[in-house]
Amino acid sequence: MRVLPAQADAVLVELDDLPQTLGLLASLQAMPIEGVGEIVPGARTLLIEFDSQRIGREALAAELATRPLDLRSTEAGACVEIPVHYDGEDLGEVAQLLGIGTQEVVHRHTGTDWFVAFTGFAPGFAYLSGGDPLLHRVPRRTTPRTRIPPGAVAVAGGFSGVYPKASPGGWQILGQTFTPMWDLSRDPPALLQPGQRVRFVDAGPRPARAPDAQPAQSPSANAEAGQHALEIRSPGLQALLQDLGRPGRASQGVSASGAMDRASLRAANRLVGNTVDEACIEIALGGFEVQSQGEHVVAVTGAEGPLTLVAPDGRRWPVDRHAPFALGDGDRLLFGEPESGVRSYLAVRGGIDCVPVLGSQSFDTLAQVGPPPLAAGALLPVRPVVGTLPVGAPEAPRAPWPKAGDTVTLDIQLGPRTDWFTPEALALLGTQAWTVTPQSDRVGVRVQGETALTRAVAAELPSEGTALGAIQVPASGQPVIFMADHPLTGGYPVIGCIAPWHLDLAGQIPVGARIRFHVVAGFAPVAAPAHRTAPTPS
Repeated sequence: MRVLPAQADAVLVELDDLPQTLGLLASLQAMPIEGVGEIVPGARTLLIEFDSQRIGREALAAELATRPLDLRSTEAGACVEIPVHYDGEDLGEVAQLLGIGTQEVVHRHTGTDWFVAFTGFAPGFAYLSGGDPLLHRVPRRTTPRTRIPPGAVAVAGGFSGVYPKASPGGWQILGQTFTPMWDLSRDPPALLQPGQRVRFVDAGPRPARAPDAQPAQSPSANAEAGQHALEIRSPGLQALLQDLGRPGRASQGVSASGAMDRASLRAANRLVGNTVDEACIEIALGGFEVQSQGEHVVAVTGAEGPLTLVAPDGRRWPVDRHAPFALGDGDRLLFGEPESGVRSYLAVRGGIDCVPVLGSQSFDTLAQVGPPPLAAGALLPVRPVVGTLPVGAPEAPRAPWPKAGDTVTLDIQLGPRTDWFTPEALALLGTQAWTVTPQSDRVGVRVQGETALTRAVAAELPSEGTALGAIQVPASGQPVIFMADHPLTGGYPVIGCIAPWHLDLAGQIPVGARIRFHVVAGFAPVAAPAHRTAPTPS
């Protein structure tokens, strides 16, 4: 057992194999450790979040060393059949890699049972172990795709799986299924549960017309006639409802999501007299326009840029950010392009009356969970003000957010896979400037450096949990910083993690800005006694 630093309040526990990993997970579920929160299982690791005020890293490592690692055998679960159209874009490449024909690849993929070992990456995504041993030789792609279609059936690193929604991914695509993996109207929403068996079935050629996709979840019904509301006139590039997210649901494959700049969301709510966890509208860049239906008190924080209030009679004047102001019935609020930063937060006194999804109004762009992106014409009902929470006094904005062309320094803590990289790569990580690319989004900030990072370990990394702010390095050597909507698990080594105090700043770095990483905590496995299983209570 190795206990590796993964974030300020998280460790990655590395074990020998999947049975040991599932054995330790079963022990932690049966006998929880005080102060331990989310646990994300991987192929041979557990990512464990903990409350450092209740238990320290060394104490946690010492307790883990006493836990049994044997997984008691259980009866195989029910078998779920999944029909697949085997016409995936990587099918020919996989066949060539294995030295067999494409039909033989299909035969081997469908010829034996797979088993649901654990869930992760995204809601409804199950890591399937077993299958034909020859398929275990299929590696991940050198560079992950930015979009894999929903229902894609893929293999990599000894596992198979089905992508529930469109998402980035680095597995090799063999085909596609139209069987939904994730459906909130189903209990449980995920089709595949740990312990089940899976049998893939060759469904032949793809039909001429694919089955209709499931409708996205929607906010509660539009405001009724006369009800106070905000009408979206233009969503700009992207406008989403976001709050502080839905933590505590990793066991369902659901990440926390939530605002990219949590401090700005809290500040906007304070200014209008809401509790700090109320949902706000998160607005990326400019072009957003909203109209008031009834009278409201609102505030805007986050990125810096022009705000214009337009009265029903056409008069217009600028309004300040970081201060509450009134919108009269029919008033419109226009957001110009930010002068610095990326994301603005619009709070309304009373809060937006929208049905939560899994306990949150946040929209997770990777998992497609929550109220969908706001569109022109949407009417967001506003709840009546309850109690006497005061409207906040204007607040001074933080130091200026970065602009395109600026260089931003982000503090990082090394680990958990720093030792997978060469000394030259570690030096380069902190000395080279990295430019933010247009492929960046709420899932990850993608950066490009003149010289790629090189690995000391060329082996495939079995899928393992990833923390918010993780700096993952795919085979291309160009890092990706995992942000609010990041996958729970990943298959490329994480060289370090953004320090918690710089996560909000990372969420406001625009395309074209440069990043320099400043190491504030080095890499070292957590010291702990040798593993010693405690006696089983009689």
